[in-house]
Parts: sequence; structure tokens; C-alpha cells
Amino acid sequence: MADYSSAAVTDPPRSHAARLEPDAIGVAQDTVIGMASSAPAATVGLSVAALAVATAYGSGLILILTAIPMLIIANSYRRLNLWNANCGASFEWVGRAINPYLGFLTGWLMVAAYIIGTVAEVLLLGPSVLAVIGSSSTNTTAYVLIGVIMVLIMLVIAVVGIRITARVQVSMAAVEYLILIGLAIAGLIYVAAGHRGVVHFSTAWLSPSGIGGKGSAVAGFLVAVFVYGGWDGTLYVNEEVKHRRVNPGRAAMWAVGLLAILYTLAQVGFQGVLSPAALAKSAANGTALIDVANALGGGFWAKVMALSIALSVVATTGTGIVLTSRIVYGMASYRVLPQFLANVSRRFATPVAASIIVGVLIAGLSTIYFVATSVQNAFTDVIDVTGLLFSIFYILTAVTLIVYYRRRLTANVWDAVALGVLPLAAAAFLGWILVKSLLAAPAAQLWSLAGIVIAGLILLVIARTVLRSSFFQVQRESAPGQRH
Repeated sequence: MADYSSAAVTDPPRSHAARLEPDAIGVAQDTVIGMASSAPAATVGLSVAALAVATAYGSGLILILTAIPMLIIANSYRRLNLWNANCGASFEWVGRAINPYLGFLTGWLMVAAYIIGTVAEVLLLGPSVLAVIGSSSTNTTAYVLIGVIMVLIMLVIAVVGIRITARVQVSMAAVEYLILIGLAIAGLIYVAAGHRGVVHFSTAWLSPSGIGGKGSAVAGFLVAVFVYGGWDGTLYVNEEVKHRRVNPGRAAMWAVGLLAILYTLAQVGFQGVLSPAALAKSAANGTALIDVANALGGGFWAKVMALSIALSVVATTGTGIVLTSRIVYGMASYRVLPQFLANVSRRFATPVAASIIVGVLIAGLSTIYFVATSVQNAFTDVIDVTGLLFSIFYILTAVTLIVYYRRRLTANVWDAVALGVLPLAAAAFLGWILVKSLLAAPAAQLWSLAGIVIAGLILLVIARTVLRSSFFQVQRESAPGQRH
């Protein structure tokens, strides 16, 4: 599975000859997969009002500032992928550089974050699709049918192969981003024209404290970190990317940079179109972007925006299945998960068993949410901690970079900064955000996070004592010192 830079590293045990298709997609397609995993249109719809309120309309600067540590973390992924290119990514990097037990827990958090995050997006699919056809129905059966059918379609695409997955993602992204960018520019023009009810531009929009100094940079950062989560998806298909050591890391950097531009443009373009009260009401109803589009151009453009959101949700559903199945495949290759999950279809060159289980889980959990109203609050609490899960394994990855390259930190100033100071600063920033989030989180969310961690610990014990994975005996590795 893996492409290692050191002869001391042992390939995971294989009981089958089939493997993922190498050199199947390029860096541009991988970049789109990473961006789709972040679900731009759907994410903007969920966060536009929250960011505007938290920052008192100073959200553009907050998004740009948040992109800086994200780029540093993405560079950590890039450097570690040069060492060890495998689908498990941080699972194996943390396990080999720091501790295999911590590596397993990192992998579990990755799997949990992607499954929960994908379920959260699927929940938006029914309302978005109905909005496209002009229906405001809240029929639960329709939501379930739309969600399950779309998950099954994306599951079939995921199973058939990474090439068709990439083509579908690129096609949907082209439409989604064109709509989002076009309407964001229209929003800027609309606000600049001074239409009734808009929030007028001011220099305060460029301040982290916003209009009248009423904004909170900390609150803005809390939302912004959630907004960016998912770009790391470029690394989980690295075994199928051309030049797999180099391009997945480049794609991660490109994904963060392009998301920063897209999110900042969309946020600044949309946040001032409606009055604060109208925007807050729309956000509460889950129709913020649709109402903004309606204000910009009427019902037709509202349907166009709904289409963008629907495409965003469909795209992230597809990437959720593909990326999670690759992480599961990478972990199962070391028998820390049942080994049948590492089986690769000879016909499709995809981890079919892992893909089916992930797809069924996503469809099943979303159905349970809609059908069993008694568990909806619990589901919501679990979904709300998804951003925290991403923060945790981003932090662990940055720390792993420092640990693995520790012998080079004193070689020269550049290595000290690039491999030490910057990833440490980024990890500290995300750690600060994580602590702030935990302190502000209600008890139910804290218990949800604790439950996810406890479930990981139980699986760890099973992997160690029942599956008897050799992964827990791997020796710690580090990069050699700089040659002179």
C-alpha cells in the first residue's frame, strides 16, 4: 500500500494481490476532491449568518487569518506525505513517529469525523432538492427517500472507480462554484448600490472587531475553523494520484488557498444583502443563501442557489464515502480493523467492502435522524462536535511533523522555522480554538465527544487483543539529520 522513503519501514501485511489504481487522477482533480469534502456552498449557507453576527461583519479578515494556520497544517501534511504516502495518512504518521496507540486513535477520529460530517450534509439534501423544484415541503418521507437514493448513487460511483468519482466531482464543482462566485459578486454589487435593507460597506468590515467594535475575533475563529475542515481529503486518495508523494500535498495546499478565496468572497458578498434580523431569521430556518439569492434576483435565482447547495451536499456525500473508505482501508491493512475491509476489487480497484459499509452507515444514520425524532437532539450534539474532531487530528498531524523531523530543527534557520516554529504556532492556534470551543460547549456536546473517544478506546483494545495487530509493535521513526 504505502510508498516509503526508508527501507526500515515495513509494508502492511497483504493477503490479496489487488491494489488501488495508481496514477488514476491528477493534482487538479485531487484538489477538487479536497474542496468538495469541505462542501463550500452548503458550508457557507450554514455559517454566513453565524460569522456575520460573531464578527459584527468583520468576517472577511477572520477567514483570511484562519487560512494562514490552515495552510501551515496543509504543509505539514505535504511534508509527511513525502515521507510516507498511504491512505491512512495521519493514522500511520502519528503511529510511526509518536506512538501506535495514539496513531490508532487519530485514525478513529478521522473516520468518525468524516462519517458524522457526511451525515450532517446528507440531512441538508432533502430540503435543498425540494427547494430546487420550488417546494417548501417538510415531508420526512421525502427527505429520507432523497437522502438514501442519493447516497446509494454516490456509493455506486465510489465503488466503480476513482476516475469516474473524480470526473463527477469536477463536473459538479464547476456548476456549484460558478453559481456561488457569480451570486457573491452580484451580492457585492447589490450592497454597493445601497438597496433598501442592506448592511452598507464600511472600513469596519476590515477590522477583526467589526462594526462598532462589537465583534469577537475569538467567536469568529471558532466558526472559521469549522468552515475550513475537510481539505485534508486530498491525502486519503494519495495512492491513486499521479506522483503520489508530491501531488496530494500540493493539492492540499491548493485546496486551502482556493477555499480561502471562495469563502471570503462568498461571506463578504452575501452577509450584507439582508438586514441582520432577516439574515438571522433565514439562518434559523436553514434558508440563508436561498433568501439572499431571492433578494438579489427573485425566485429563479433562489432555485439556482438551491441547486448549488444541493450539488455541494451531493459532492461531499460522494467524497465522504470515498475518503472514509480509504482511511478504513488503510487502517484495515494493518489489521487494526477487520482485514476484509482492506480487500480491493480486482475489477474496480476500489475497497468495495469498506465503501459499502461506510455508505450504508451514512444512509442508515441519516434515516434514523429523520425517522426517530427522539434521537434528533442527540444526533445534533454529535454533529456539532465534528469541527472539534478535525481540529484534534490537525493538531496531532502538525505535532507529528515536528517530532518526525526533529533532527533537522537545528540544521538551519529555514528548517527550524518550516519544520518547527510554524507548525507549532499553527497547532497552538488550533489548540487554543479547541479549548475555547470545549469551554463554551454545552454538556451534551462534551458527552458526545467523550463517547466518540471512549468508542475509539474500545476499538483500540479489540485491535490489540482480538485482532492482534502488529501495528502496535512498530518502532518509532524519524527523519535523518540534514546531510552536509
